[in-house]
Amino acid sequence: MTKTKTTFFCQNCGAQYAKWQGQCNSCKEWNTIAEEIIQKAEKVSWKSSENISKRVAKPQRISEISTQSEARLNTKNNELNRVLGGGLVPGSLTLLGGEPGIGKSTLMLQIALQLPYKTLYVSGEESAQQIKMRAERIQPISENCFILTETKTQNIFRNIEEIEPDIVVIDSIQTLHTDHIESTAGSISQIRETTAELIKFAKETGTPVILIGHITKDGNIAGPKILEHMVDTVLQFEGDRNHIYRILRANKNRFGSTNELGIYEMQGSGLREVSNPSEILISKNDEDLSGTAISATLEGMRPLMIEIQALVSSAVYGTPQRSATGYNAKRLNMILAVLEKRAGFKLGAKDVFLNITGGITVDDPAIDLAVVAAVLSSNIDIAIDKRLCFAAEVGLAGEVRPVTRVEQRILEAEKLGFTSIVVSKYCKIPKQNFHINIIKVAKVHDVVRHLFE
Repeated sequence: MTKTKTTFFCQNCGAQYAKWQGQCNSCKEWNTIAEEIIQKAEKVSWKSSENISKRVAKPQRISEISTQSEARLNTKNNELNRVLGGGLVPGSLTLLGGEPGIGKSTLMLQIALQLPYKTLYVSGEESAQQIKMRAERIQPISENCFILTETKTQNIFRNIEEIEPDIVVIDSIQTLHTDHIESTAGSISQIRETTAELIKFAKETGTPVILIGHITKDGNIAGPKILEHMVDTVLQFEGDRNHIYRILRANKNRFGSTNELGIYEMQGSGLREVSNPSEILISKNDEDLSGTAISATLEGMRPLMIEIQALVSSAVYGTPQRSATGYNAKRLNMILAVLEKRAGFKLGAKDVFLNITGGITVDDPAIDLAVVAAVLSSNIDIAIDKRLCFAAEVGLAGEVRPVTRVEQRILEAEKLGFTSIVVSKYCKIPKQNFHINIIKVAKVHDVVRHLFE
């Protein structure tokens, strides 16, 4: 009989210790180290050992390696395809994380019902009846979708061998457990071991596996950090559960870019793909309101038009407030200092509040000029023309700097009906017939002169 071994793991970061201690040396958290029992038994693969090929890898010259990419599996969901880089790669492991109630299970079940491939949806959190009720609400039932309510990996692999699905969805990885580890489901060792078994299955059969993961109160995916290293793709499903819009981002992607963005609208019948994000990011007000400006930004390869709102008011207390939602607060302070030093606007004794509508967070420096315009518009209470947008960075010397891929930004503004766009004087714009007025400025003074004089 194999002797049982006891090990201590940090439940926050996954660090391993030989004995218990109060503080984790890795993440510096207190009282997160717990004892787990590990049985060093001979492991049985998801398939019997005699069926596994005993092929030994041999070194190859890099010039002799074939670079032909495998055909991706189309998920029938354009937003998910865009974030993944074109679809699911055979044999890949994708991890989807997000807040409770944000719509992770709804998204995966909706995709499982749409797929033309044989899909096995494994749920360890809900009963088959609950899943059926949700499926009926989302769309007509698919004959290609199989539901399995199971948490033991050995039983899951036994069903996989019988059904032979093309895609496997696990909801969620924190509910799975294996007989090889004698600890509770959701513990560090169980998550690591069950994920390793799923990786072995995916790589040996070429079947893509999608894992749904829980997140901690800090917003990180629960479990050891090695979980994110083991999988091929890590997706983050974001959004305020009190609002209807959801954003899908790729934090890690071995088969594509991590800059792409997918946007969904939560409805009673499931998640609707938003093909034109500007419809949700720009408000539909007919009145001219001061303190609002439109900026042309980029998320990956996708151009977006976003609305920036600013409110400038006299400070009630001694220290003026600086608050930014969806924008870097330190960058806001920098822009306010530039306006005071280079443009002569006295904002040191005023409260400044900034908000990017739609609940998204933008790091693109090309929205700097729109932030300047919104703050100045609110400060002097003069509205900016709604058919005017901005795409430029602001430097510490008050200069307006060029941004990348300005042509895409101009074309998107033109497509959405804007009549003018303000860009840097130093942008290299290709010579073509744009049906939009391109206003080139060199300094913040030029913007103020053009907008308010």
